Amino acid sequence: MSLSTETKNTFELSLTNTFKDNKNGIFHSPHKKVNESRKAGIKYFEKIGLPTTKSNNWKSTNLHSVYEQKFDIGDDKPLFDKEINEIFHCNVHGFNTNVFALLNGWYYSSEETQLQILEDGIVVGSIIEAQKKYPEIFEKHFNEIAKTNNNGLSSVNAALFTDGLFIYVPDNVNSQKAVQLIKMVNRDISTMINTRNLIILGKNSSLSFLHCDDSINQHSGFLVTNTEVFLGENASLDLYKLQNLNNNTTLVNSTFIQQEKTSTLNVNVLTFNGGIIRNEFMVDLIGEGADANISGMYLMDDNQHVDNQVKVLHSAPNCTSSELFKGVLDDKASGVFNGYIYVARDAQKTVAFQKNANILMTSTASIDSMPFLEIYADDVKCSHGATVGQLDKDALFYLMQRGISENDAKLLLMYAFITEVTNKISIAALKDSIDDMVKKRLRGDLSICDKCVLHCSRPDIPVEFEIDMSKI
Repeated sequence: MSLSTETKNTFELSLTNTFKDNKNGIFHSPHKKVNESRKAGIKYFEKIGLPTTKSNNWKSTNLHSVYEQKFDIGDDKPLFDKEINEIFHCNVHGFNTNVFALLNGWYYSSEETQLQILEDGIVVGSIIEAQKKYPEIFEKHFNEIAKTNNNGLSSVNAALFTDGLFIYVPDNVNSQKAVQLIKMVNRDISTMINTRNLIILGKNSSLSFLHCDDSINQHSGFLVTNTEVFLGENASLDLYKLQNLNNNTTLVNSTFIQQEKTSTLNVNVLTFNGGIIRNEFMVDLIGEGADANISGMYLMDDNQHVDNQVKVLHSAPNCTSSELFKGVLDDKASGVFNGYIYVARDAQKTVAFQKNANILMTSTASIDSMPFLEIYADDVKCSHGATVGQLDKDALFYLMQRGISENDAKLLLMYAFITEVTNKISIAALKDSIDDMVKKRLRGDLSICDKCVLHCSRPDIPVEFEIDMSKI
């Protein structure tokens, strides 16, 4: 069902009025290019409006119920009166990172630490502060990859973003510790949050970055995030997106990446919970020999909905890309995978692979899988595939015959199915913690379970798993 004109106009009007009322205040930037982007964003939004199911790219993700809600626009900057771990404690055990946070759409730190230079030379901080202190770098890359005309929500984000994370890795600098961003919403009213991130890697540099979207309470939220990433020649980025939100929150997460010659990208999207989650990735391989690996897993139940849109552009020769997305959907959960590979006429020797596999635990769960190739070069190796099915009955029977209960046998099969994605995580401590979260999620929650064949690896919890030897 498409959005009614009355509802659509009410929500759209509130967004445009918010910008017009504050364009000289909270949404005014010290950087000319940002102000131009904001004006262009609201102008384009007034022209095309919010995305609805009438749009081909949104036909399987209906935001009608979201637009009907009344959201406060999160433009009130929170006071820095608590440490991050007093507001939210990260569940990634043993993962030693440089931790930064966004709270209610604003970079959360003291005034003195709005922009920091880490020991290894990496610059991290508020995107607002970066406009003042690194104007040339900012000018060169901001809004060059993510264009405001992607869709109506991207245009809204361009106009109304409050703050975001800025990361600059200079040439020949390799990150000693991963950078972790914890994005939190902690308000007692329903809030729409718009944030914008800019990540720049110079030549021969490397970075591991973990981007966490977490809910602190059960209030409704509408989170729209745009992230621009530039990889210089021979740069390497490991990007992890961890999404664990309440069922009342909608997340639209768009990531635009541009890769120069022989750069390497590894992305892993880990979706555990959320009312409606849409991940958009647009990767442009503009330099010869660039390599992109994009993986994702999603575990959804109840009435949750996840939509993964991945577009990889092979614009230069001798580039490689691979996509692997796997999901388990239970109850009335629904999912979408739209994978699009484009090979330009001059992009000879392209190698591209794409796969989407899904397990539906019930007859009411559903998935729309749409892999697509558009190829104009003749010397390429490209393939795609999609599968939708249920747990293998023979494998289930085999495990149960060896004394494993039906529930535990199902957990083992689902866990084995998902590990093809989680095994791609290169940081051992992060991989162990994600494995634990997968196990808990497959049990139906993310709290500590008392007894489970897929028990977490935390040493303070004993493993109890007994097999009835008489059945073997």
